[in-house]
Amino acid sequence: MERHDVQPGHEHHQPSRPEQTDQGDHTGHPGHPGHAGQSRHAGHAGHPGHPGHADDTSHAGHTGHTGHASASWAMTAQATLHCLTGCAIGEILGMAIGTALAWHNVPTMILAIVLAFVFGYSLTMRGVLRAGLDMRTALRVALAADTVSIAVMELADNGTILVFPGAMDATLSDALFWLSLALSFVVAFAVTTPVNRWMIGRGKGHAVVHQYH
Repeated sequence: MERHDVQPGHEHHQPSRPEQTDQGDHTGHPGHPGHAGQSRHAGHAGHPGHPGHADDTSHAGHTGHTGHASASWAMTAQATLHCLTGCAIGEILGMAIGTALAWHNVPTMILAIVLAFVFGYSLTMRGVLRAGLDMRTALRVALAADTVSIAVMELADNGTILVFPGAMDATLSDALFWLSLALSFVVAFAVTTPVNRWMIGRGKGHAVVHQYH
């Protein structure tokens, strides 16, 4: 049998399979648009900056940025009661001083209102001073937190006493005095509580104090 030597450069090439093994991962190969199952965009449903992606999570939780959460009635009632305590102390002290000095109704009521503001602010300042605020900052917080609340409370309180028969002429030793005063506090609390809830829900009033509790 005749032997055929293979000359250099004339090697007999066997038909080879198309070498496409490196294409196995081309489903996600960049620059190959239209490849089925293209994987380079896998997980891009939540990719920020891609509008229209159904699962875009870049804005998750932003629904709460539309405004302040509504204050609960329980929290509002507690804040109003705190304010009412200071007002009650100031009013009773003012009326006691006015009666002891035999003042007329008008100066006695003015003193009672002034002391209601003083004690109302003082109770709030005591709390924020414990949180580490300096005196000047504590006063600013108290003014922002309590001014509207005390003003509404005093209007309702003293308005009730003015219309209550005989209340203005009653003295500390009269049951009528304490009865009319108790009723005025109930009215003041009922009127001021929704006002405080509206303000707290907007980040005002007693809401400025909560961060120091």
